[in-house]
Amino acid sequence: MAYRSLAAAALCAPAFAFSQTQLTVYGIADAGVRYGSGLTAANAPAATSTTGVASGVNSTSRFGLRGREDLGGGLHALFNLETGLNLDTGTTANSTKFFDRAAIVGLGGGWGQITAGRQTNLLADAISPVDPVGMRFASFNPNIATAALSSHGLGQEYGSAGATTGSYRLDNSVKYTGRFGPVTARAMHSFGENAGRASAQASTGAGLAYAAGPWAVSGAYQRFKTATQLELKAATLGAAYQWDSVRLALNTARSEADTSATARTVQRVHSAGLTWAATSAVDLTASLYRLDRQRTGQRDDGYTRAILFAEYKLSRRTRLYAELDRTHWRDGYQGAANKSRATGVTTGVLHTF
Repeated sequence: MAYRSLAAAALCAPAFAFSQTQLTVYGIADAGVRYGSGLTAANAPAATSTTGVASGVNSTSRFGLRGREDLGGGLHALFNLETGLNLDTGTTANSTKFFDRAAIVGLGGGWGQITAGRQTNLLADAISPVDPVGMRFASFNPNIATAALSSHGLGQEYGSAGATTGSYRLDNSVKYTGRFGPVTARAMHSFGENAGRASAQASTGAGLAYAAGPWAVSGAYQRFKTATQLELKAATLGAAYQWDSVRLALNTARSEADTSATARTVQRVHSAGLTWAATSAVDLTASLYRLDRQRTGQRDDGYTRAILFAEYKLSRRTRLYAELDRTHWRDGYQGAANKSRATGVTTGVLHTF
């Protein structure tokens, strides 16, 4: 009988241990039909028009796993694995990284939380609560693309991003997040992991946010280096205010990057907008973004972009949306062969699970 009791206990132990970990499977499925005049299917400047199915116009389609285990004494362990999806083609958003959006493990307690792995930079964390369209349309939103460096267009790998196109997420990084009443403090370091060159491709930053009552104020500063020690410095600061059924938001950001030993690019993004909860089921959002770019030896250029969203909530998890955007390129930013103005229209459905 004793052996049977021990065997039963051994069989039950894994199930009991698993029951202590809160595992969540989650995701977003977002797809719509999009027409773009003066835009490619990837929303780059073009001389012609395109029509097709687009994924992630409202919110990036994704699949993820997250878990948390209570370790006692106020301490907990956590992990998060998340991959981006292209719903129009059924492929992963990043062909070289399966968990491209998040791959972290960490510990947390009353003192805060420390996570390690691939995770968003502090600019992205700071912009999230104050972006005028609520971080929608990631591939087209100037706050995500340029201010938070998702697609900075600089042609260098700044930090351990794993790509030369953007530094929105960093590999080999350690991040601290501490919440103290209305204040949230963040610090981050990403290791370049280059033999004999500790600072090559490294990144270090800090951020601070305040949220109380109707107000949210958020900012961050972060430095990035390439493998050849070229430097990118970026900062962002924004605020949001909830007034009854209307949310007002604005943000300003600046980045300065050495793109070679003799060339430098400075980019500024200013944004403002509002969201009106017209009814319990309908939200209307209007925003305006302005990007200014200065490059060594070239004329200054940029663009102004308006983005409008209308959402109808069919349920807590499902909503229909319509989107309209208008872009005015300035001083040849779009390229000589492309239209100086672009218009996009999208209608789609988003479901969260």
